[in-house]
Amino acid sequence: MQVKLEKRFNVPARAQAVWEFMQDIKGVAECMPGAEITNKIDATHYSGLIKVKIGPVSTAFNGKVEIKGSDAARRELKLLGTGADVKGASTASMNLTATVRDAGNGTSEVVGSSEVNVSGKIASFGGRMMTDVSERLINQFAENFRARVIAGADGTKPARGASAPAREINAFALVFGVLWGYLKRLFTGKPTGPGK
Repeated sequence: MQVKLEKRFNVPARAQAVWEFMQDIKGVAECMPGAEITNKIDATHYSGLIKVKIGPVSTAFNGKVEIKGSDAARRELKLLGTGADVKGASTASMNLTATVRDAGNGTSEVVGSSEVNVSGKIASFGGRMMTDVSERLINQFAENFRARVIAGADGTKPARGASAPAREINAFALVFGVLWGYLKRLFTGKPTGPGK
């Protein structure tokens, strides 16, 4: 199953500062709930994991990240991520292109476009559910990303490459949030996007 996602979010920092933070793959990965880079293989290859908690049960996806391209002039980064859960029941891959644009007044805009392919048990959620859950994860990522960039501008950001514990993704909370959104749309007739 394939899911395509596009996301834009503003960051209250200059484009160059945001671009410099994006070069810290480990730091950027830590902005995604449950994600952690555990090993730098070489200049363009990393390995890591994503922890997921479903009720009392925890599992993890082992994954790899490859930098497919980095254009400083355009402030554009291309990544390929692949992974499989430790039980081998599901696999996923993601092609991501992220671009930083100057939004004026000392602010910037991050534009992300990704294509996610999933197979196995995780694909049984269906395209709509996967899209909504992914949107919620991306919204959390954007909040964390902004906070890290702002902290860096204040000089309070953790040292580059410093490790931080990866918190598990609470899948029940995400799915409940998505279902709550569906119910609100059903009974109010108003569109309710992820995070609303």
